[in-house]
Amino acid sequence: MIFNRKNLDNNALLTLYKKLLFPRVVEEKMLILLRQGIIGKWFSGIGQEAIAVGSTMAMQPDEYILPMHRNLGVFTTRDVPFIRLMAQWQGKASGFTKGRDRSFHFGTQQYKLIGMISHLGPQMALATGIALADVLSKKKKATLVFTGEGATSEGDFHEALNIAAVWNLPVIFLIENNGYALSTPVNEQYNCKHLVDKAIGYGIEGLQIDGNNILEVYDTISTIANDIRQKPRPFLLECMTFRVRGHEEASGTKYVPQELINEWQDKDPINTFERFLKAEGILRPEWGPYLRNEFIAQIDTEVARVLQEPEITPDAETELEDVYKPHTIPPFVMSDTLVVKRYIDAISDALRLCMRKHENLVLMGQDIAEYGGVFKITDGFVAEFGKDRVRNTPICESGIIGTAMGLALNGYKAMVEMQFADFVSSGFNQVVNNLAKTYYRWGQNIDVVVRMPTGAGTGAGPFHSQTNEAWFTKTPGLKVVYPAFPADAKGLLMAAIDDPNPVIYFEHKYLYRNLTGEVPEGDLYIEIGKAKVVKEGTKASIITYGMGVHWALDYANQHPDQAIEVVDLRSLQPWDKEAVKESVKKTSKVLVLHEDTLTNGFGAEIAAWIAEHCFQLLDAPVMRCASLDTPIPMNKGLEEQFLAKSRLEEMMQKLLRF
Repeated sequence: MIFNRKNLDNNALLTLYKKLLFPRVVEEKMLILLRQGIIGKWFSGIGQEAIAVGSTMAMQPDEYILPMHRNLGVFTTRDVPFIRLMAQWQGKASGFTKGRDRSFHFGTQQYKLIGMISHLGPQMALATGIALADVLSKKKKATLVFTGEGATSEGDFHEALNIAAVWNLPVIFLIENNGYALSTPVNEQYNCKHLVDKAIGYGIEGLQIDGNNILEVYDTISTIANDIRQKPRPFLLECMTFRVRGHEEASGTKYVPQELINEWQDKDPINTFERFLKAEGILRPEWGPYLRNEFIAQIDTEVARVLQEPEITPDAETELEDVYKPHTIPPFVMSDTLVVKRYIDAISDALRLCMRKHENLVLMGQDIAEYGGVFKITDGFVAEFGKDRVRNTPICESGIIGTAMGLALNGYKAMVEMQFADFVSSGFNQVVNNLAKTYYRWGQNIDVVVRMPTGAGTGAGPFHSQTNEAWFTKTPGLKVVYPAFPADAKGLLMAAIDDPNPVIYFEHKYLYRNLTGEVPEGDLYIEIGKAKVVKEGTKASIITYGMGVHWALDYANQHPDQAIEVVDLRSLQPWDKEAVKESVKKTSKVLVLHEDTLTNGFGAEIAAWIAEHCFQLLDAPVMRCASLDTPIPMNKGLEEQFLAKSRLEEMMQKLLRF
């Protein structure tokens, strides 16, 4: 191995050596603790330290790095206190996630580190969003994100590279090619000769280097980072290395030929660098053992302190309080001027007002710029706000939702428009595992709204007409709203964008141009989680939301003698239990109505809650009226049969006869 010190002085080389040695000594201690049963799992990065340390030293302290589970050296090189890392690994209250997540599954804004989740790949899109925020803020910064060779097969890898390439984002995508994804060798993972060759397909630059040579890693990333800070663009870097231990310690390495292990042990990044430093007369023979003993003493002391920390006392109230960042709607004066607007125009009005109010708000979606979106909600926005803030995206829902999260991590607000709510399935992981869980895990709010054009009535069939709110209402950490009227559409969207938590905002396509209503001019905020009684009644309650509100009102108006009360939930997560209880108390009979399919639709949760908490108030069983348990069909007759509306009168008669 050839080391080229270039312009690095002796002190710089010794600093690199110390930074390289410390994570190795930590890992050796962890392996002892693992054998003693004191820690339960460990993902070893032994043999790969040069990549983590060299790359981190090359980045500026205020630049974001998104490491993986073998990159202990990133955290220690950024001077994250070892005692807090140990507390994190032990699930102590003083760890970064307060015992809520494992290993390196956390982030810290203090050290500009954003940890991974177990689903390999999503962190790469987060890096694109972080870099986009820097570009929009005109900061000359680079972002570094790690991935393994196995995760380059994930769609998230390809989506992130494509976004970064199209938008010229200053991201270094670093592949640690260590030979194996758990036990699967590289020849069973990809068919190209080198992973760096994938750069060609995205029109970006790429380079392969020796990942065990710390000076090569440091110099290469320093050069790339300096370049892309001045001329923003992505770069793909493949660092060749080897995983000398198992994927995690329980896996072992029996599947690895011994001669291959021997070959790479000869290339150990610490041993080879030590030999170089000694040959140069920079590292005296006794310094290495001295430093190692010094590190061991520090680590032993801090491990002992963490092990003496008390175990977490579980408290359900604390856990529930930490799922969402506390927030209240901002003070505002509601205008007395009411303007009749279509449902679609109320949404557009809310977006326009929020774009003016929040200069850090970025809108993203397919065809939303000059074209104005397929429903023309953002028509004219580019002329007022520019293409930096109203961004057409490639067709890659996962990548764009991840980019939105990256923007939020770096001080921006983001709104993502799904062209149709059905398409969010392609970005499901980012929504339910990244957006939803981050605040609970390490206290970082994710200021993202995902707009979801939803619903039937246009004969669009199984892939453009689903009402899929139940996919999200059961996911803690997400807020879910579903307005039924123009004023609510405006007020809930403005509240959602102001809210620091991720909000899934459903908007019914059929209502866009078929419903008008009076909407206050200017600012309008409606508190998320508050229902509204839209028709008073005494004999039975219909609890509903979205299009169901209009079906319920039509029915109630056609049967005035039945004195039906209609409650519009407006918000589904959280939902207004008190309003529902008050309505049940008043009428004693309840029908839960929604457009989604019956089985496991959100109405099942409402019905179960009423049965459990309002049983003594009921004069009849809680009944549900929902759509058929089939995919939604295209044919008009079949669609009408599918929808809950076709069974509403029958179900109401059944309820009232009871």
